[in-house]
Amino acid sequence: MVVPDSFLASRPRPPRSYVRSPAPIHFPESAEMPETGVHLEVRTALYLLVRDFVGERGAVGSEQFVYWDPSDPRQCLAPDLIVRMGAVPGPFPTWKTWERGAPHLAVEVVSPSDAGEGEWQSKLLRYRRSGINEIARFDPENIGRPLRLWDRFDGDLVERDLEGEYALLCDALGVHWRVQNDPTLGHVLRLSHDAQGQTLVLSASEREAAATARIAELEAELRRR
Repeated sequence: MVVPDSFLASRPRPPRSYVRSPAPIHFPESAEMPETGVHLEVRTALYLLVRDFVGERGAVGSEQFVYWDPSDPRQCLAPDLIVRMGAVPGPFPTWKTWERGAPHLAVEVVSPSDAGEGEWQSKLLRYRRSGINEIARFDPENIGRPLRLWDRFDGDLVERDLEGEYALLCDALGVHWRVQNDPTLGHVLRLSHDAQGQTLVLSASEREAAATARIAELEAELRRR
């Protein structure tokens, strides 16, 4: 008979004696990481957009440590965005995959300190071990190739060919990636309901501005009658 984990977790542990006391392992919640103002703005805008879009359907984080080895806190990453659909939403200090499962999506916004291909290949090795299914790497300074995507396929992370109707579809979110020019920040990463980027997922502030503009239009129409 297979006993479900939920049943085992609900049972009180019987009194036992042990040959030694446990040695707690410390998993840091933060670290000093250099970040430019533009990187902060691009990362924060993406985090707020995705968190608002996901809502109560999952957990969204930004720059929290993701740990996947309960015996080694050095095995970690701090993506600019993580998403696990179906998880309990809300703030969390760190993400431990053995407690909450691996995130479905991670996004890296490239900064000057990690723009080199060698640095990225080293990080990609850690992503392969992490169990994360989908990786997006966004480089706002790379005009010709700002976005690269990887999927977990047969246990490996394989880079996508970004040609075709579904090439920019984010499987975790069910919408498409869209690189857009922003007059203040330069290139930013957005979400779109369609593959052509004609129907963007609006941020909370954009929805509020659209609603305000619509109210103004209706009031002007009433005054003309």
